Amino acid sequence: MLRNAFTPCSMAQDTIFHKIVRREIPADIVYEDDAVLVFRDIHPKAPLHLLFIAKHDEDFVSSIDDLTENTAHVPGLLIQAAQRFAKEHGIKGYQLRFHVGKDGGQEVFYLHLHFLSNQKLTEEQ
Repeated sequence: MLRNAFTPCSMAQDTIFHKIVRREIPADIVYEDDAVLVFRDIHPKAPLHLLFIAKHDEDFVSSIDDLTENTAHVPGLLIQAAQRFAKEHGIKGYQLRFHVGKDGGQEVFYLHLHFLSNQKLTEEQ
């Protein structure tokens, strides 16, 4: 586990995703690198429905609408991680989605990328 290899999001921020990054609540984590954490959505909309989030405090942004010059790189960081994940797991087709704002379907205000595929992960992957 890379827990000491990153700066977890601060205690002052309090979404469920902050708690997952800090390992305060469980999640079905399927991928992690130094900057990104990936776990299964608890309300899947496809056979494989994952959420990609940035792990570092300096990369936290609540929504696409709140991107700044300092956080403009975060969507690309998540998309590149999704691309790597798909290649590493032999996933040929998938959808990537950002929900923006409450009216756009965003439920957790911590920027996250939805990765949806009809292809399931196998135990060996």
